Amino acid sequence: MTDTRRRVKLYALNADRQWDDRGTGHVSSSYVDRLKGISLLVRAESDGSLLLESKIQPDTAYQKQQDTLIVWSEGDNFDLALSFQEKAGCDEIWEKICQVQGKDPSVDITQDIVEESEDERFDDMSDSAPPIELPPCELSRLEEINELMGSCLTSPMRKEKLAVTIENEGYIRKLLNLFHMCEDLENTEGLHYLYEIFKNIFLLNKNALFEVMFAEETIFDVVGCLEYDPSSPAPKRHRQYLKQLARFKEVIPISNPELLAKIHQTYRVQYIQDVVLPTPSVFEDNMLSTLSSFIFFNKVEIVTLIQEDEKFLSELFAQLTDEGTDEQKRRDLVLFLKEFCNFSQNLQPQGKETFYKTLSSLGILPALEITLAADDAQTKTASIDILTYIVEFSPSVVRDYTLQQTSNTDEDQMLINVVIEQMICDNDPELGGAVQLMGILRILLDPENMLASVNKSEKTDFLNYFYKHSIHVLIAPLLANTAEDHPAKEDYQTVQLLGLILELLSFCVEHHTYHIKNCILNKDLLRRILVLMKSTHTFLVLCALRFMRKIIALKDEFYNRYIIKGNLFAPVIDAFVRNNGRYNLLDSAILEMFEFIKLEDIKSLCSHVVENFGKVLDDIEYVQTFKALKLRYDQHQDKLKDRDRTTLDSVPSILRNSRYRRDQRQLEEEEEMWFNEDDDFDDGEAVVPAANDILSKKLDSDIDSIGKMIDKKPDGSSPKLLNNSSKAGNILNNNLSNNATGGSPPSPTPGDVKSTTLFKKALVDYEGDSDEEEEEDGGDVLSPSPKRARLT
Repeated sequence: MTDTRRRVKLYALNADRQWDDRGTGHVSSSYVDRLKGISLLVRAESDGSLLLESKIQPDTAYQKQQDTLIVWSEGDNFDLALSFQEKAGCDEIWEKICQVQGKDPSVDITQDIVEESEDERFDDMSDSAPPIELPPCELSRLEEINELMGSCLTSPMRKEKLAVTIENEGYIRKLLNLFHMCEDLENTEGLHYLYEIFKNIFLLNKNALFEVMFAEETIFDVVGCLEYDPSSPAPKRHRQYLKQLARFKEVIPISNPELLAKIHQTYRVQYIQDVVLPTPSVFEDNMLSTLSSFIFFNKVEIVTLIQEDEKFLSELFAQLTDEGTDEQKRRDLVLFLKEFCNFSQNLQPQGKETFYKTLSSLGILPALEITLAADDAQTKTASIDILTYIVEFSPSVVRDYTLQQTSNTDEDQMLINVVIEQMICDNDPELGGAVQLMGILRILLDPENMLASVNKSEKTDFLNYFYKHSIHVLIAPLLANTAEDHPAKEDYQTVQLLGLILELLSFCVEHHTYHIKNCILNKDLLRRILVLMKSTHTFLVLCALRFMRKIIALKDEFYNRYIIKGNLFAPVIDAFVRNNGRYNLLDSAILEMFEFIKLEDIKSLCSHVVENFGKVLDDIEYVQTFKALKLRYDQHQDKLKDRDRTTLDSVPSILRNSRYRRDQRQLEEEEEMWFNEDDDFDDGEAVVPAANDILSKKLDSDIDSIGKMIDKKPDGSSPKLLNNSSKAGNILNNNLSNNATGGSPPSPTPGDVKSTTLFKKALVDYEGDSDEEEEEDGGDVLSPSPKRARLT
């Protein structure tokens, strides 16, 4: 459908009384069988889907506003609005609505709005037949007019009747004429009545009346009426402010008269809402909703008109980035851009996306690199606000831009580094700008809002970029202030800045993995941060402690070994001792950290703390944390001892002599065989080979078993195997001694020495063990003796 007359935007009022954009499409009116009546249908422009299907009810109040808006309520507390591209389309649909309800299309509202109870509704309907008649607009009747208007506010139906009468009779202009007369005559009483009358007209909450009051020729008179508050001893000077003090600056000439008029009107109406009108009471809170809607739609229209003027925005950015632009001019340009972005907050997500794409294509980020580094405080503050708007809506836009800078921009001119530099160099004693900039960096570094589905490498690429090009700039003030054993500077501004940097680094520890780990380990960052535990500012001490706590919470053994090797609990224990048991946040935070180590049973840290700081911590008795930590440590040590003992007992056969003790019958058979064969050889010839053969086979099998056993044991247990293998020296003697009765075994041949040496290398002997073994074996072991004589 190409008919632009019927092109509309559909809005719905949310719980916060803000209009949500439900989409753009084309509206039509036709009979719907399912709803059994003429209905309004809005089909989406993009895909033709049905955005709205609303039956025109005979009793629903439809309002026509600003020639291109139709507003109504669907059920309870669900307001809808159609914003037409052209007035002609709005008129067509309005005529159709009025036709269904049997109303004259010249009216701006089709029904009386009834919101009260059934009883009140019945009472109102009984006396609503005659229209409200206003007294003649004369000075002498002002009190009567004021009382009449005040009495109508309590009934929604009477409010509607009153609003229609005021509009039809042109009563507002008549009242403004009386205002001029009262001012000329200095009639204070009449001016006070006019103040009350116009306040009540605002509370009628009718768009048609607002359009009359906010017209160029009447708005200042309306503001004048609201200057004479009876509760104020002297009249306000709102008109003077709007006409003389509030000056409109055209940083770039605006050629569109409609846009210019809309900007002036919106500023003045906003001023009336925020400053001139009294703060509404709880009961009046929703009585000015139409005024808020009036401002809302005006702002949306302003943003749209500026966006459509490509020449205007191009000229603005050209001057903003021009080196020849003077400081005052650049400040005005940035302030205008900030106001422009502020108005864009009224847009719905789809509109905002288009808005920020337009700004990005025109080069807003390169422009901000210049303005963020400006010396003028206002320029810098406004630039931070603009960047905040962009980052909060779409951080990916900023990330993409910074990644593109890698190849063609110096490090100090990269946007992220400019942001960090401005954070570090903030001259504000309270660091207001630095806090905002830290918030921007936090959003950019948050992996949660990195669009993995759109660009799978965004997280990896941006974090690589940040830790390669920017992290050193961020931690530079931290490293500079902790070069010695004590913090170099302790002024308030410095410690505030270090607190912000530590907060950001703590966020990185929690949400980034190996990037921040590499940085901490390579730069020994935790040690430097713990120097701040000696700061005189407790909040900075807590920031340093929080950073360490984030690291410990990861339960990462790399970090744990780094802490143990560097003895990095020492500064924490020192701070704990210096605190001397005072019941404060520092004391609780340190105790909580050790409580966490105990509860999570981080064995390496538990052992390190007890072994190195046990004497100091044993004296702490007002909490049970350290006693429980010591108990956990003792339990762990007992388990280790039990495991060692169990490991020794479970070694199958290598370290037990019983394996080598042969059955008595087997020994007798071997001895008999040895004696029988002995006679066939010369002296010594048969004895040595036979004995050596048995010994060699036995040693080979034993060494193989030992090798397999050592290979199978894990690294941690292999020392236990070797340490307990001192019995092996006696195992050899046991085997040899059991091979013969009544004498020493023959010495091994040179070929067998190799096997014996290997065996002795695999199983380490310790002094004193052989005596115990000999006692255990009950004399089985025979000391080596000279070669025995040949038996005949």
